[in-house]
Amino acid sequence: MTATADAEAAANELMPLAEYLGSVLRRLRALPPLDLDLTQAHGNVLAGDVLAPHPYPAFDQAAIDGYAARWEDLASAGRIGSHPSFGKFEGGPRPVRLNVVGDLGAASWRPVRLTPGTCFSVAAGAPLPIGTDVVVPVHWTDQGMAAVEILHAPKRGSGVRRTGEELAAGQLLASAGTYVTPAMVATFAAAGIGHVIVRPSPRVVVVATGDELVDVGRPSQPGQVVDANSHALTAAAVEAGALAYRIGICDDDPEGLRGLLEDQTLRADLIITTGGTGTGPGDMLRRVLSRRDPGRGVVEFTDVALCPGATLGFGTVGGEEVPVVCLPGEPGAALIGFEVLARPVIQLLAGAEPVFRPSVKAHLLETVSSPGGLREFRPAHVAERRGGGHTVQPLAGGPYTLSGLAEANGLLVLGERVTSAAAGSTVDVLLLDRRR
Repeated sequence: MTATADAEAAANELMPLAEYLGSVLRRLRALPPLDLDLTQAHGNVLAGDVLAPHPYPAFDQAAIDGYAARWEDLASAGRIGSHPSFGKFEGGPRPVRLNVVGDLGAASWRPVRLTPGTCFSVAAGAPLPIGTDVVVPVHWTDQGMAAVEILHAPKRGSGVRRTGEELAAGQLLASAGTYVTPAMVATFAAAGIGHVIVRPSPRVVVVATGDELVDVGRPSQPGQVVDANSHALTAAAVEAGALAYRIGICDDDPEGLRGLLEDQTLRADLIITTGGTGTGPGDMLRRVLSRRDPGRGVVEFTDVALCPGATLGFGTVGGEEVPVVCLPGEPGAALIGFEVLARPVIQLLAGAEPVFRPSVKAHLLETVSSPGGLREFRPAHVAERRGGGHTVQPLAGGPYTLSGLAEANGLLVLGERVTSAAAGSTVDVLLLDRRR
């Protein structure tokens, strides 16, 4: 049997990534909903549909500063004439004169009515007099105070916002599973909503394990590896919408690790570890967490058909059965593992829909090879084509995945049966620069 055949046979023993993700995500449920004040809801996911309790605008109002009038009183504006301020209009309109019977601001509340030949001076947002069907812009008039001369006749309805014109009572404002954005906060407030039911942002704790790890601020030396993972994964969890906390480095001490994780179950909705997922002599985390201790939870480690990285862990820890995701120790593999496993878990806990990043079909600019039997996620740069569609340029992968990810705005996805993808072929790309 050839080396290639041996590799393919070994890969066939791995669990397909889609099957693994399905088995993990089916075990999880979104966090219980909370009733939050509108000012605190931004960034959370709606737990239910939000309907407008009231129309917006709530009353007929002026859309601009000007003069509220009846359109039929302006119908004669448009004949040839002259005006002492504007001069002679060769073929231009003859102004219409209306009496200004009052001023209305946004705080006005008494109902008033227009009579023929009259108008009101109004500010944008002011309630309109009964009978108004047009607001003439100030710059189309001589800006008179007791009486005004109107040079142009706007179209009927111009400058007017009717009740419920933008949002009708009972209209769907946002669906369950969507993130609350600043514009959405404004829409809810305008419709009279002061509280919304949301899923809380998951609290995520990140722990790096290994005796060899040292904190950032100095280069690696033989026997020492700078802990890049806990910093990167904490940032990734925040980007995914979580409240993330970096615990830092935990040595390869079984009791210390178990105690640390159990302490964190009091504050965490999800724990992410990195390192120690293999079967080598230094992979203490796998030995400790895969041990079935009653009341302490258990983590199952699975060899997944994934490149880079192969072994992922998922289970629960502590009496509270807090979910835990275990990622590889190699930084590039840890970040890819976060994208394919930890990020969907965070999205699911947050109640977001969908849980996966958006993807596009893209035109491959360079031929690439891929290990058979593994689903490879390779850093890439994706761009929109002028005539429509996308192109994708592969970046450094394999042992250089970390440096490739620093430049990437997408992940090129090559399936288990792909060993080579030719330039010009169509491939799938996950979009990293779009959060939702």
